[in-house]
Amino acid sequence: MFSRILVANRGEIACRVIRTAQKMGIGTVAVYSDADAHALHVAMADEAVNIGPAPVTDSYLRADHIIAAALKTGAEAIHPGYGFLSENPGFVDAVVKAGLVFIGPSADSIRAMGLKDAAKRLMEKAGVPVVPGYHGEAQELVVLASKAREIGYPVLIKARAGGGGKGMRKVDDPHEFAEALGSARREAKSAFGDDRVLVEKYIAKPRHIEVQVFGDNHGNVVHLYERDCSLQRRHQKVIEEAPAPGITAEVRAAMTGAAVKAAHAINYSGAGTIEFIVDATEGLKPDRFWFMEMNTRLQVEHPVTEMITGLDLVEWQLRVAAGEKLPLTQKQIPLNGHAIEARLYAEDPAKSFLPAIGTLHHLAFPASVRDGSVRTETGVRAGDTISPYYDPMIAKLVVHGADRTAALTAMENALTETEIAGTTTNAPFLAALIRHEGFAAGDVDTGLIDRDLVRLTVPVAVEAGAKELAILYASGLLKRAVLGDPWTTLRGYSHNSTLAYPVVLEEAGHTVRYGVSVLGDERYAITGPETSIELRVRHEPACWHLTAKGINLRAKTVAIPNGIAVLSKGAATTFAVADPFLLAEAAGNAGDRLTAPMPGLVKSVRVAAGDVVKKGQILLVLEAMKMEHSISAPHDGKIAEIASEGSQVKEKSPLVRFEEAAAVDSTKN
Repeated sequence: MFSRILVANRGEIACRVIRTAQKMGIGTVAVYSDADAHALHVAMADEAVNIGPAPVTDSYLRADHIIAAALKTGAEAIHPGYGFLSENPGFVDAVVKAGLVFIGPSADSIRAMGLKDAAKRLMEKAGVPVVPGYHGEAQELVVLASKAREIGYPVLIKARAGGGGKGMRKVDDPHEFAEALGSARREAKSAFGDDRVLVEKYIAKPRHIEVQVFGDNHGNVVHLYERDCSLQRRHQKVIEEAPAPGITAEVRAAMTGAAVKAAHAINYSGAGTIEFIVDATEGLKPDRFWFMEMNTRLQVEHPVTEMITGLDLVEWQLRVAAGEKLPLTQKQIPLNGHAIEARLYAEDPAKSFLPAIGTLHHLAFPASVRDGSVRTETGVRAGDTISPYYDPMIAKLVVHGADRTAALTAMENALTETEIAGTTTNAPFLAALIRHEGFAAGDVDTGLIDRDLVRLTVPVAVEAGAKELAILYASGLLKRAVLGDPWTTLRGYSHNSTLAYPVVLEEAGHTVRYGVSVLGDERYAITGPETSIELRVRHEPACWHLTAKGINLRAKTVAIPNGIAVLSKGAATTFAVADPFLLAEAAGNAGDRLTAPMPGLVKSVRVAAGDVVKKGQILLVLEAMKMEHSISAPHDGKIAEIASEGSQVKEKSPLVRFEEAAAVDSTKN
């Protein structure tokens, strides 16, 4: 076995590989770009090497830098993860030439499956069913159009060198073929540097079912059952599960048998996936599935296979690469229960799933992660930033249940319990998918999301009481009550009337002022423009419970920079809290006076009357709301008067007065 390996990847897959290597007592080396200097995978590894600037072309795709890092650190092998260089045969050749071991298949195996048309011709020879279509070399329009007529419309034009839906066009009418072909070719050329295509029969109700295969260097190949990856958006997988809903023993035997035959045909070693397209118009039939492509690497969705088999596929990869035989025979591989994986992304479903960069100010996964019923695969922590340079995945949530119904319930709970504040996520979209009646019934196909996209991406409405809870939390009164502050009950007391504690929110570009009063017995009053409400707030073990007329809300609150996030049912609603000191400055403190924006204690004074100060210089520190706030000079000037240290000031009391501009100027002569 290896003593040290290098992981040529980043994010959650790098963390995943490092975790297993450490469990096996293998040392690990991480590589990172400038943007990932403080990433989780770097912190987890025994050693880390910088391989270049943030763009992947200058770092994670630099084979020479990665190999040099492996040699420098004494690594014996390189694990590619997925994506980046994982299916690049040239990289494999370079690794082997450098005297290192590539933890994956041979370069020849990758080449054999690298081009869709050549792979399908190879599979036909091996007796693996292939989608009816044209996979030849001729690329003239007249030839391709003629083949499309022979196949029968609708047809699918597919880039032969790519994946992920790029260079793919469905054509329903012969008159649209030429335009669709031109569009597919241009996209394929841009994405893969190869504009050649193949033409296949379009399957009306397609399901995407794949089989996990594993081979070793001793001629052994096994399968680890199938996964259903039919829930896709723009040909990208969103939710995966194992086993496939509705599959029979007969269909499984036919499909897994074909997958093993495909792996044997190229003398495959390591982890791989044989992907099939299945015609589900009449349910799953043993003669209605066809080879689509092979992924010669570990898949993103491999954890669902691990959950139903109880096996560690990364450990198998390491053992096979080290020359060992497969740990189990086919008959020894178990199949238990049902597993589902959901890909949690920083993206906005309401804006065409655009990536949502930002800082993860708060990140917490379900409590059930600790007892093993939910598994998370992530490469980020609270405080990390989702950058524009890489895939915006936050985590993969993986659940296991005794059956599919139990797994669906577990996934819905996991999504509901996941807490993220600081960026928009697809968590509500994933939850809507899990609850979708078609998916829940197992009636899935690759077009489900597109058909119901509008319904699945309806923005989550702000829950009744969320804003009020944010105001109460921003006031500081709830926190004091939980801490047992004896003065909390007196906070709003006055001889003549109840005092309102000020909170200012930023709403639609405007500042809106609210007042919070303590009524006692866990009751509070909030007043504001067109607002007057009494509420009761109880602190329960896992959340706040806010009740009022028309409100019954259980939610958590998290303080984030310049705001409060209210977390409930897997969604986060953020309320911007205005900085009272900035408001005070905007209200007139830019002149010759600075006033206190709220009652407080002058904790310290940094300057004295007669001092000349610069804009931004700290003048004094005011303690208010049990926090210290620095009061800075809004402009250059000379101090005429300043509050004394230790003095208690009221709201709008004068703190600092500047001499007039003319007087300041005269001191400089």
